[in-house]
Amino acid sequence: MVSRERLYRTFGELLYVLAMSDGVIQKEEVETLEEILQGHPKGKEIKWSFDYESTNQNDIETLYKKVIEVFSDNGPDHEYDFMIYALTKIADASKGVNAEEQKLITNFSNDLLERFVKDIEKIKEKYT
Repeated sequence: MVSRERLYRTFGELLYVLAMSDGVIQKEEVETLEEILQGHPKGKEIKWSFDYESTNQNDIETLYKKVIEVFSDNGPDHEYDFMIYALTKIADASKGVNAEEQKLITNFSNDLLERFVKDIEKIKEKYT
């Protein structure tokens, strides 16, 4: 399990990946992100991470793989519901959800679920 601090930084990284999935971060996406994060107790930490990635413009494919790895290491978490909500709202903020954004949201759910299933299978093999 990863630290809560690391988990929230990773949320910001994933939100950056989504915002950059169409090649540019839209003003509306940032405004929506800030609005959503106002209601989250760790909103400042999540936004800091988003801003850090935005400043450094790391490769989104590499960053996405890292995000899935961290979430997988963390295991199931009630905060993932918030993450899906935030991803959907931000994707919709600028001219609706485009194909790249929808693909990322769908892949996020599928990739994470797939990792959890594999982890469960490894545990079963180890103890059976």
